[in-house]
Amino acid sequence: MDVVVGRVAKAHGITGELAVDVRTDSPEMRFAIGAKMQAKLRDGTSRSLTVSAARPHAGRLLVRFEEVVTRDVAEALRGTLLLGSTDDLPPNDDPDEFYDHELEGLTAELVDGTKIGTVKEIVHGPGGELLVIIRDRGEALVPFVREIVPTVDVRGGRVVVDPPEGLLDAD
Repeated sequence: MDVVVGRVAKAHGITGELAVDVRTDSPEMRFAIGAKMQAKLRDGTSRSLTVSAARPHAGRLLVRFEEVVTRDVAEALRGTLLLGSTDDLPPNDDPDEFYDHELEGLTAELVDGTKIGTVKEIVHGPGGELLVIIRDRGEALVPFVREIVPTVDVRGGRVVVDPPEGLLDAD
């Protein structure tokens, strides 16, 4: 399974370097020299890329790929999603830590067992993480904090939500 590890923001300089918004907790591994990833372009096509260099710059990574050697090629990659394989992730032994892909697709239910929907994705914002739950009446955004999501049972395929009054009423 592939997961998004970054998004190309723009070309940087004239030699094909790219400014990348990182979307992984382990950029040092995902963007290590020689790391391979799939690039999903805005037009829906894909291509393989191999990291030849990466360095931090102004809250982003500046990345060079072996296959991108000019600014024109780099410009064509603007908005591209960079995908890495979940097989490359180290095992997670912390019971309170989860990879996004482990949560996507889990059944969301209330403390009493009532199904309220399915976890679509996890949104990482400045105020913390939100579970996006697909419900019959649209999407619900649920803060991913222990007080509201007291149980995450990846093996059992569910998350338990104990919402404060009104949280799920807005949809």
